[in-house]
Amino acid sequence: MVDQATERTTIAASPDECYAAVIDFERYPEWASDIKMARILSRDDDGRPVDVEFRAAAMGRSTTLTLRYFYGSNPRRLAWRLQRGDITRRFDGEYEFLPVASDPGSTEVVYHLAVDLSVPLPGFVKRRAEARLLHTAITDLARYVEGAGG
Repeated sequence: MVDQATERTTIAASPDECYAAVIDFERYPEWASDIKMARILSRDDDGRPVDVEFRAAAMGRSTTLTLRYFYGSNPRRLAWRLQRGDITRRFDGEYEFLPVASDPGSTEVVYHLAVDLSVPLPGFVKRRAEARLLHTAITDLARYVEGAGG
């Protein structure tokens, strides 16, 4: 069964700053609390990372997954699809970075994730894992971009 979640927040940084932080995959271990390693496996003709392998802490163990990133024509959107995962059958999602009309120095970040684990878990464990993923994707990102790191 696929679990889906969408989270929105406002970050005190421009859409370009948020986007730049999110595509700087090799720096994820510096700010994304559960990411232990990020390695770029391939790039597109513009030099942007396409296939990225991650090692992350998950439910008391280490997991590895490879994501393929899609840049498309919208420079404020980044989507990904799972290519390989040891405990996931699906790990697809996207970020969208929308300028806040009333505050040009801020961005509304929309994060969507669809996950299907290959191992059965009790509902409360799934919800805890989902909350942790959303925290990393939104809260850790905001802290990084708004601080000195982004």
